[in-house]
Amino acid sequence: MRIAITPVLSALMLSAGALALGGCAAERELPPEQPAFYLSMAHGGAKLDAPVAASMISGYRQNNGLGAVEIDPVLMQVAQAQSQAMASRNKLDHNVTGTLGQRIKTAGYDAKIAVENVSAGYHTLAEAFSGWRDSPPHRANMLHNGVTKMGIAASYAPNTKYKVFWTLILAAPDTREPLAAADR
Repeated sequence: MRIAITPVLSALMLSAGALALGGCAAERELPPEQPAFYLSMAHGGAKLDAPVAASMISGYRQNNGLGAVEIDPVLMQVAQAQSQAMASRNKLDHNVTGTLGQRIKTAGYDAKIAVENVSAGYHTLAEAFSGWRDSPPHRANMLHNGVTKMGIAASYAPNTKYKVFWTLILAAPDTREPLAAADR
């Protein structure tokens, strides 16, 4: 059995082929989505992907025989306040608005353990993480035994020396029962 190729069938086949090729070309023209840890925080409206940061830090901890960390909303707020305070003052400093202990207690977080990494000038999460990993005191904080929670933030300040200010807080909540008045 033979199929006769008529002008109409020929036009339909050409159209279908052009559509198929056009679809492939359109797919190739779209830029690949950039991983969240490579997104630049050095512009207004940049939003740090905290779950990606938690996954990155947890993976690093697990590769070093430690437990994962999960995002804590209070620690996220404390980290954001610290990054914003450093950015608004154009100053890289752990104690720009008080010690870590004071800041987390004021926020209502009761910590058994709390450590903090701050940095500035890194534009991406990958850069900040690499800087912390390659610095012995910051690495020690990321690998602190017993921490289970984290908060992280990046604040952009275009008219500053560093442009982006980072804060990472790792902690473990104090789960002890408060002493009753008679036990104190």
